[in-house]
Amino acid sequence: MSQQTPAPRRRHLMDPDAPRKVADPQDLERLARVQRRVVSVLLITTLIHLTVGLILAAELVADDRLDAQLGLIVVGVAFYVVGVAAVRAINRKPILTWWMLTGLVPLVGGIWWVVLR
Repeated sequence: MSQQTPAPRRRHLMDPDAPRKVADPQDLERLARVQRRVVSVLLITTLIHLTVGLILAAELVADDRLDAQLGLIVVGVAFYVVGVAAVRAINRKPILTWWMLTGLVPLVGGIWWVVLR
């Protein structure tokens, strides 16, 4: 009569004999900081693409509709500025900053691209 040995326990399953370690508060803070940075990069990248897309859409509007062209450019810049404010808020920084002035770059670039070119 052979005695069967129990099958080895799989490591990916919960083991009641070896509970998980309690997370270190410093590790949790580092994880939260990385998560905030990743969300910030995704947000600002998306809004830069949206801003550029609206400026390019303004180019497709008929030349006699200058109001519509400028409106699309301003909406794109507004999205960009709100995105900068959102990134600052996500990272727990003061919302009003000189980074808001970087919204002048797509404004001037959009006016040059659509109206003056």
